[in-house]
Amino acid sequence: MADQLIRSDPEKLIRQTMARFVDQEVAPMARELDEAGEFPRELFAKLAAMNAFRIRYLGQKGGATGNTTFYCIMCEELSRGLVSLAAETAKQCLMGTNFLYRFGSEELKEKYLEPSMRGEMVGSFCLTEPEAGGDLGSVTTTAVAQGDEWLINGMKTWITNAPMASYFTVLAQTQPGAGLKGLNFFFVPTDTPGVRVSPRFETLGTRTTEISEVAFADCRIPRHHLLGLPGKGMGAFFAIIAEIRVMTAALALGLARAAYEASFQYARERKAFGKTINKYQLIQAKIAEMATDIWASELMIYDTSRKIDQGQRVDQASMMAKFFATEVACRCVDEATRILGAYAYSMEYPVQRFFRDARFLLYGGGTHEILRTNIARLAGF
Repeated sequence: MADQLIRSDPEKLIRQTMARFVDQEVAPMARELDEAGEFPRELFAKLAAMNAFRIRYLGQKGGATGNTTFYCIMCEELSRGLVSLAAETAKQCLMGTNFLYRFGSEELKEKYLEPSMRGEMVGSFCLTEPEAGGDLGSVTTTAVAQGDEWLINGMKTWITNAPMASYFTVLAQTQPGAGLKGLNFFFVPTDTPGVRVSPRFETLGTRTTEISEVAFADCRIPRHHLLGLPGKGMGAFFAIIAEIRVMTAALALGLARAAYEASFQYARERKAFGKTINKYQLIQAKIAEMATDIWASELMIYDTSRKIDQGQRVDQASMMAKFFATEVACRCVDEATRILGAYAYSMEYPVQRFFRDARFLLYGGGTHEILRTNIARLAGF
């Protein structure tokens, strides 16, 4: 199914290259990495050597292609092998480095962006707070101008890649009481005095993805570490939110494919009552529904990614793609556990990992409760 929507030779090459990498390098290590719960530094370095972290950025600025569709193909294939590795890579390619790439000084880019493209540094993105998840207008982290510096105070939580990050892109309020209009992003190196990263959270799934809290206590950074124009932070964020959503949808698609492939193979081998279970209509119905849902997800994701590459607005489409594809992933992994039966409960089979990892995808890019409200609003309801 995955090749039907890949049109150009470069798209085919990326699909083939990443699929081969997943089959040869990721899949054989996935169980070991998941059980160890450690950041996959070796695979991360190999992806950097493949120029994976440059894929969204234009070549003249240290990037490779500047293409969202290529990025989604890569994310999808990596997620098919190990969702947490795909999420870490996606973060490095987008939220972790995007504001530095777009708004950072040449000095900052030379010191931090280029090493990040080589995989020598890891960037992270500090958005969510204990009392401000989807409601960004309630962000309480503050950035106060003091002479040639900004003084940052606040707490961020559920920050992906934080424990190994070299720097953070931090959303902070510069005008208390101004809501979204006072929000801006700031570049904060991890070794800045006043930055404290908590021990990693123990999580149900995506076990190799290190997530933690980050606190900023009287943290001083230079004035030029403001990323973008004053008062334009949310505009810059909304410029990439569609990519965040379609990327999350691509991660979900890869996981759904993994669940489908595991179910398909198992159903052809498992015998019950004298014949393999793929001969039974109820199993055939499950496979048919999974295949249909996956095909629909592909259509939505790659239609949306191509429109992004063409410079079109895709606010509603990206929400729909993220909402639908992630729900599909959850349905597919659930059906996979039913097809495998008791074997899905065994740590020996990867389906239990698929089931756990699927929950991670429900939250990034907007909860589905918020997305459904916004989809209805954009539909004119």
